[in-house]
Amino acid sequence: MLENYLPILVFLIMGALFGLAPMMAGFLMAPNRPDSEKLSPYECGFEAFEDSRMKFDVRYYLVAILFIIFDLEIAFLFPWAIVLDEVGMYGFLAMVIFLTVLVVGFIYEWKKGALEWE
Repeated sequence: MLENYLPILVFLIMGALFGLAPMMAGFLMAPNRPDSEKLSPYECGFEAFEDSRMKFDVRYYLVAILFIIFDLEIAFLFPWAIVLDEVGMYGFLAMVIFLTVLVVGFIYEWKKGALEWE
């Protein structure tokens, strides 16, 4: 019975080797020459001036969540478009209802001002 698990064990070992070997090679062979330019902040271009636990405006999170929701909903259109011939009129009407709900939600968020950034 244990011989059935041998391929799984080999797969896990090979996966770990392929994942860890490049990281270890880079860690061991890369030159370590830190300077002030490399250690400077690079995302926003200036030094942090407040506590890292400061509160963000809720609109930032709202825009991020809206982007994720609408992006994922649009991603459902691609598989549907591929199988449109096979799903027929029922699939078409289901997608029309789906898109109607999406558009109604978008209009609601637009009217509430959630997409406005001040």
